[in-house]
Amino acid sequence: MSHPEEYDVVVLGSGRARFFAWSLASQGKRVAVVERRNLAGSCPTIACAPSKNVIHGAKVANYFRRGAEFGIAAGDWKVEMPAVRDRKRKMVDGIVARNVNAYRESGAELVKGQGRFVGPRTIEVTADDGTRTLRGEVVVICTGSRARIDPIPGLAESRPMTHIEALGLDRVPKHLLILGGGYVGLEMAQALRRFGSRVTVIERNDALVHREDRDVSEALRELFDDEGIEVLTATPVARVEGRSGESVRLHATRGVIEGSDLLVASGRTPNTDGIGLETAGIERDDRGFIKVDDRLRTTAAGVWAVGDCAGSPHFTHIADDDVRVIRDNLAGIDRVTTGRLVPFCLFTDPELARIGLSESEARSRGIAYRLAKIPVAAFIRPWTLSESRGFYKTLVAADSDRILGFTAFAPEAGAVMTIVQTAMTARLPYTALRDAILVHPTMAEGLAALFRAVPARP
Repeated sequence: MSHPEEYDVVVLGSGRARFFAWSLASQGKRVAVVERRNLAGSCPTIACAPSKNVIHGAKVANYFRRGAEFGIAAGDWKVEMPAVRDRKRKMVDGIVARNVNAYRESGAELVKGQGRFVGPRTIEVTADDGTRTLRGEVVVICTGSRARIDPIPGLAESRPMTHIEALGLDRVPKHLLILGGGYVGLEMAQALRRFGSRVTVIERNDALVHREDRDVSEALRELFDDEGIEVLTATPVARVEGRSGESVRLHATRGVIEGSDLLVASGRTPNTDGIGLETAGIERDDRGFIKVDDRLRTTAAGVWAVGDCAGSPHFTHIADDDVRVIRDNLAGIDRVTTGRLVPFCLFTDPELARIGLSESEARSRGIAYRLAKIPVAAFIRPWTLSESRGFYKTLVAADSDRILGFTAFAPEAGAVMTIVQTAMTARLPYTALRDAILVHPTMAEGLAALFRAVPARP
């Protein structure tokens, strides 16, 4: 091993921890970020931002399809997938350019290549132009996760798409089969259907987004039924034949399911293999995630881990908060990951968003609650949009006015949820939103109606 170059901080993987690296470097620290492929991390280059870009394009296509409903003559139009792909690429190129500039302006060093631990807080980076060895006073692991390919006979051999390949399609699949009814599977199912594919979603559990309440799952299924997306739940797949892009056959409990293309969206696996963790005394759990405590310290002194690879909820905004946890602890501020409010948003159309407890979670924990639920058709804004599908619902503590949880299946659900999250973070009683003067007509206005529907305390 060559004599290591010394740094204050070395970050392995250019995920959200790159912002931490830029901040420290701008303060005069010597910082290096090691990245083998995506210079801006996966979120803005191959995951979150690209998927939302493509999803929005699919929504525009759907508006064309619904033109007559808005008094607009349909005319001749068609989906040009190469242009959809190029719009996404242009956006990604712009994001990458801004990230490259941030490295330059902050003074953080971007080290391109494959990194692996070769000793305590020591990382060897191998690239085409040679090998370097870096040692940090502090090391942060931010290697993320990748789509999981389950060990189903014939699945890997069929060369299925993951979200990465699906977001780069230059054609409309004739009949797309999607393994998995979670976030990625549902978002891509609706988008590709709106671009013109026939789509079948195959989910092994008995409901879509099976960790959510039954009314949420049923609402999503009704949406998909109305858009012509076939949904097969409680359908484990035993064997796969064929080649994605040509012809594939899934041998499942419901018989043989045939299609032209296959997209795997059945979960994630951490990028923690092959990076020498054991050499540095960094332990993993039985699922491959790096073991961390509630401050995100690994089992090796001076080494921290954030985001997906550390087993945190798989959301970019949680990785951002993980970075803040490390930042504060390194600065001597006691901060932990436990007790966090974890928001999520599924970017179907309409969106599904939740913060806090669902009904099923409250019941499983024995937490008494008061429930209020209203259809979005109960207030005006959805009617102006011709988007009156969906609902808001909230859980309020039975013995106080504390908001326990909020779910929205509605246009702009993610933004509306954030208002409730802010109230929950500030520990405001639900009456603060009930009695607030909210702009008319907006989707947020429905919150006042929802909280007026909360039953009185028993």
